[in-house]
Amino acid sequence: MTVEQTATTYRNPVLNADWSDPDVVRVGDDFYLTASSFGRAPGLPLLHSRDLVNWTLVGHALERLEPAEEFAVPRHDCGVWAPSLRHHDDRFWIFWGDPDHGIFQVNAPGIRGPWTGPHLVKEGKGLIDACPLWDEETGEAYLVHAWARSRSGIKNRLTGHRMRPDGTGVLDEGKVIVDADRIPGWFTLEGPKLYRHDGWFWIMAPAGGVETGWQGAFRSRDFFGPYEERIVLEQRDTDVNGPHQGGWVRTPAGEDWFLHFQQRGAYGRVVHLQPMTWDAEGWPVLGEDGAPVTEHRRPALPPQPPAAPATDDDFPGGRYGRQWQWTANPQDGWATQHSADGLRLTCVRSAGAHDPRTLPNVLTQRLPGMPCAVEVELSLAGQEPGARAGLAVLGDAFGWIGLERGADGAVRLVHRFGESVAERERDAAHPRLAPDGRARLRIETGAGARCRFSADTGDGFRPSGPVFAATPWRWVGALLGLFAVAPAGHGHAGTATFTHFRITPS
Repeated sequence: MTVEQTATTYRNPVLNADWSDPDVVRVGDDFYLTASSFGRAPGLPLLHSRDLVNWTLVGHALERLEPAEEFAVPRHDCGVWAPSLRHHDDRFWIFWGDPDHGIFQVNAPGIRGPWTGPHLVKEGKGLIDACPLWDEETGEAYLVHAWARSRSGIKNRLTGHRMRPDGTGVLDEGKVIVDADRIPGWFTLEGPKLYRHDGWFWIMAPAGGVETGWQGAFRSRDFFGPYEERIVLEQRDTDVNGPHQGGWVRTPAGEDWFLHFQQRGAYGRVVHLQPMTWDAEGWPVLGEDGAPVTEHRRPALPPQPPAAPATDDDFPGGRYGRQWQWTANPQDGWATQHSADGLRLTCVRSAGAHDPRTLPNVLTQRLPGMPCAVEVELSLAGQEPGARAGLAVLGDAFGWIGLERGADGAVRLVHRFGESVAERERDAAHPRLAPDGRARLRIETGAGARCRFSADTGDGFRPSGPVFAATPWRWVGALLGLFAVAPAGHGHAGTATFTHFRITPS
């Protein structure tokens, strides 16, 4: 879904969905972006643009999360945090921190792969937001990372290492190169991105928290410091709270731009593009004199047709598009390829069938950051009593609408929800018969991510239940999900088929 733009200007956000913690790199005339994917698989989304405004999703760099056994179940706020994307020695590199295990990297000869498996660069708890730098002037390689206090008891500081030039490990014990406890007013320093420019080592890093903070810049003549700092982007009198964590990129013509996120509750972290200039003292100036822009002149790059990451899907041959991710490492048999169109999901047996937040076999995509209508057609072939399938909005609280096979063999339309503290779902509306075992499901989202559910079981769309306000997880925006599940037991419980998935702006 594209944000409305003009031929000469663009409007923020340029990515109006949860593309959290973006980082960007240019190779030739092409720009590439990656973002946090947390516990979903595949991870490390890869986006491409020619103008920094219109982006398409071209793949993922991480097929499965490691350690694989830990991500066999949903771990929504864990996994891949704040990756850094770089191009060095004719290869693409992505480094990230897993707060429970350490710093990993993958690399590939081209953006579409093949990507290596994840390699552990530095082991440890609380190591997050890693970024490498290969210094072309000296041949040295460096690594910087932040800390998660929830795992390490440490926060508000950045640690630097010399790194092996092949990116396989660090060469020293590391040194705190920025201690923001020593900077008056600064807290929760994180998300560093490391650069070399004009004889300086630069670290672009936010502080102050994702909803209320600011973007900082640090510079030093020596990688290990000392660094001087400056706030280079803050909310001021705009409606862009944060503004937080991103990457700097330079166009072939020499223009500088900065992509960062804004935390928007259930919509997650949407991505903004800011112009970037330099003041007389050699410091970067982001946005309009340090405040985020809403509308601005486009980058001086060749015009491109409107584009955005795909949302709609007809599931040709049972295959799903790149926009979909599982809530855990997938297993064979969850989705079946076949000769017709439609996503055929197995009704996976699960003791947690009453709570889709706990299911690993939910196929998800991001909730759009604008009002829209989400529709999909569902046919339930599962014969097992209790077999169910549906369309969900998942977060700390959840709501879903779909079909369920009753003990009497009849299929009914059901609409259920669960509060953030609830361990089981409850009915949001009285079940009603779906005589053909089919239904067209709809969720309409409005301001504040307020969702209205409805369904058509053959007699037109009828509203179902009260308004449901979508909620995020701690770090992840709300997700749209498709699932099929059955109660715990033995044997094949049947399938459900989803067709014609559509998201239409309201």
